[in-house]
Amino acid sequence: MRDWAKARRERTHHLIELGGLVQKAGLVDLTDDDRATLLGAFLDIAGQLRDGRNTASGDLKTRWRRVGLHAFDRDREHDRTTGRRDHD
Repeated sequence: MRDWAKARRERTHHLIELGGLVQKAGLVDLTDDDRATLLGAFLDIAGQLRDGRNTASGDLKTRWRRVGLHAFDRDREHDRTTGRRDHD
């Protein structure tokens, strides 16, 4: 496989995974699949992190990471107890 094709496939996979996170968080349903609202929310988050290069932005990332890790752990535990592999 050519390098450019491999890189494109990897990028596509990465973007699909990120979209899955948006779905997993419930943001698609909560925003009625309004992409302008989603983009605005993401830009607001990016602004908070970019403008707050102090302890507050570090605290936000730490808190968000902890919540995300707990959600992944719950999914893994659910998969283990039910034998499921999808999270629809």
